[in-house]
Amino acid sequence: MKNARIIAVAMGLTMAAVPALAQAQEGEIGYDKGALAYDALMAGDNEAAVAKLESGKLTDPAVMINLGQAYARTGRSGDAAKMFVAAMNSNRSFDLVLADGQVINSRKAAEIALNNLNGRLASR
Repeated sequence: MKNARIIAVAMGLTMAAVPALAQAQEGEIGYDKGALAYDALMAGDNEAAVAKLESGKLTDPAVMINLGQAYARTGRSGDAAKMFVAAMNSNRSFDLVLADGQVINSRKAAEIALNNLNGRLASR
């Protein structure tokens, strides 16, 4: 069953931070400040994001997606793929507000992130 709450996730479908949109977005809606490492991801502080997210709820799709993003940005592609697949297969799903303002289901966001990751790896 889909949870109706909407949260913000720093995951951009192009995996690029967009500063103007970052200012428009409040960050982690429905979470304690910092729980999704939104500010760290938007600032490009990926190591801090990994440290914060690894200590979070690794059963939460939003945490898994953001951790996957941080892993991908630090060169840990295999770990990133695992997080995206786990988010896709989670028994929980809900709508996310992406850094670009788009609202999308967490499973679809994870699928897109995995496809983007695979595309980048294939183009190397």
